[in-house]
Amino acid sequence: MNQLNDTDFGQKIKELIDSLKGICAAYGLGNDGNEFKIITQVFLYKLMNDKFAYEVKQAVPKAIAQSSSWEQSLKAMSEADYEFLLLKLPSNTANLKPDHFLATLYEKQNNPDFAKLFDDTLRDIAIANNDIFSVKTEGDTKIPLFDRVSEFVTDTSKRDNFCRAVINQLIKFSAEHIFTQKYDFFATLFEYLIKDYNKDNGGKYAEYYTPHAVARIMSAILVKGRVQNVTVYDPSAGSGTLLMSIAHAIGEERCTIYSQDISQKSSSLLRLNLILNNLVHSIPNIIQGNTLEHPYHKDGAQLAKFDYIVSNPPFKTDFSDYRESLDSKDHKLRFFAGIPKIPPKDKDKMAIYTLFLQHIIYSLKPKGKAAVVVPTGFITAQSGIDKAIRQKLVDERMLAGVVSMPSNIFATTGTNVSILFMDRGNKGDVVLIDASGLGETVKDGKNQKTVLTEAEEAQIISTFNEKKAIDDFSVVVSYEDIAAKNYSLSAGQYFDVKIEYVDISQDEFEEKLRAFSSNLDRFFAESRDLEIEIKSQLAGLTYER
Repeated sequence: MNQLNDTDFGQKIKELIDSLKGICAAYGLGNDGNEFKIITQVFLYKLMNDKFAYEVKQAVPKAIAQSSSWEQSLKAMSEADYEFLLLKLPSNTANLKPDHFLATLYEKQNNPDFAKLFDDTLRDIAIANNDIFSVKTEGDTKIPLFDRVSEFVTDTSKRDNFCRAVINQLIKFSAEHIFTQKYDFFATLFEYLIKDYNKDNGGKYAEYYTPHAVARIMSAILVKGRVQNVTVYDPSAGSGTLLMSIAHAIGEERCTIYSQDISQKSSSLLRLNLILNNLVHSIPNIIQGNTLEHPYHKDGAQLAKFDYIVSNPPFKTDFSDYRESLDSKDHKLRFFAGIPKIPPKDKDKMAIYTLFLQHIIYSLKPKGKAAVVVPTGFITAQSGIDKAIRQKLVDERMLAGVVSMPSNIFATTGTNVSILFMDRGNKGDVVLIDASGLGETVKDGKNQKTVLTEAEEAQIISTFNEKKAIDDFSVVVSYEDIAAKNYSLSAGQYFDVKIEYVDISQDEFEEKLRAFSSNLDRFFAESRDLEIEIKSQLAGLTYER
């Protein structure tokens, strides 16, 4: 295998992803519901092999590491020596046997029943690494790393060739040096990997892909200074963009991730994201299940509390099937502002985000911080659950601020969004920012979206963190000010109204008055003519049967 240099990493891996999608298309799986499982799983198998190779070469003598036949050297080891070598590898490295190596499968690709060998290998890796790499359901069922990939090809006679085609793409280069890269590289890579598999599907759970600009703004405002041994939670994690961003800001080794999401697909993608971003230690805390009805993470009998919470929850979706179970005494403390009623029609427009907001507030530690994406309508609603939530945030002095984002910041939804920041330890005033006028419009497929420049991101972050008041952009207000404005969190409602005065002479003043009077005479005359014409036309109307 040829090793990549630094400049080739991104492009080569994107080409690999494209080639794997091409293979799926050639075998009738293009845009198939199972295509994303195949692509993400074989890509993960490739990464696990290259990560294993990278770590082994740090642990074995230099002569072996630099040898082109280092894999043969490992195969020649005694079982005891091999087990000892595995103990020397970092805990976030998969335990692979020589039979699991990509090179081994490549050598055996002409064996009979190669598809079965391929599937058996992946399943054996999954079983051997089940304790570290398995996502759990809310019922504690473990979801293993790999499916039997070839079985997604319905024509059994084509499965061997399908697996051979995959192996011959995976073997083309080694991506070992990728593991010297950092978050930004992996964020771009992950976005490219899942771009066809994590699109908005009408507001269902966790299918939004949160723009990186939003994620960066949230983490830069939440995380200031060095923190240690903290917990980070997302109750509707999706593929994990927000979690990865804040973990990177804190330091992957200084935080532990917790999440829950109802979507099987999103949970699988989140696991891959954690593996990419050196957060394998948090995989046991990734739960696939219904956060609202069955919140999983507990501290004894009580729901767990977290240091940081980030979330881009679904805004509206039908949860009528379990609405009544939420509206019970068991959930009264958590859903303090109430449960949205079931509308007589358009059930899919039930405002589920208000439940996630209440759950987040309930799940914050006494000095915890949170950032949540909400529809901008939430910040000005005059009554109901929305206002009750805002009132609690203000009355309990836990609102830190709001940033109203430009329209179309998400390419997949036209809903205007704001970022709501909470801080149970907030000692000062509240920052309200109207960033709706920022950004540049770009084409994204069939859609248009607004993209913030680096300078605009920096402007939002510095304005918030330094609590700066800037004309027509930001205000710093007290909790009392907000209460007096019916708890509105719209920056525009607090901007000063400016009246410009211009010095003019008496002659200029009288000339302006004459011009206004003349214009009014003309408008009134036009109005009378229009009145006469309308009455004339009405008089000409006759009744006919």
